[in-house]
Amino acid sequence: MTNPSSTSSASRSVIAVAAGLTAVVILSTLTDMVMHATGIIPPGAMWDPWDNALALAYRCLFTVAGGYLTARLAPSAPMAHVLALGLIGTAIGIAGVFATAGLNLGPRWYPIAVAASGLPCTWLGGLLNAHRARLGGLS
Repeated sequence: MTNPSSTSSASRSVIAVAAGLTAVVILSTLTDMVMHATGIIPPGAMWDPWDNALALAYRCLFTVAGGYLTARLAPSAPMAHVLALGLIGTAIGIAGVFATAGLNLGPRWYPIAVAASGLPCTWLGGLLNAHRARLGGLS
């Protein structure tokens, strides 16, 4: 027989990581749409380094937020959950590097930077949550 509390904890672990990943994907996609709709970043291939830097910056910000959310929702061992999110994000990023190779969508450094920034950014989000918890932040 399965222990109901361990099943509940496992479910909450999956939800914590999925929530962080979903937040990053939705926030990044919506921001991309707004940037393209307003002309801040023109649609199509992104060859302007400033456009790439801006997109990388908001992706990093959202990835930090995803790490924070995952740590906040984790039923226990928040940094282990953050690590899981970071590794999943890095794997997705690496897949993106290979998927976009040869498509001439922009400079190669951009998808590589997205993949490389995933784990450090999620880790920073987890650390921010730990800092909040140490300070006795809001529950």
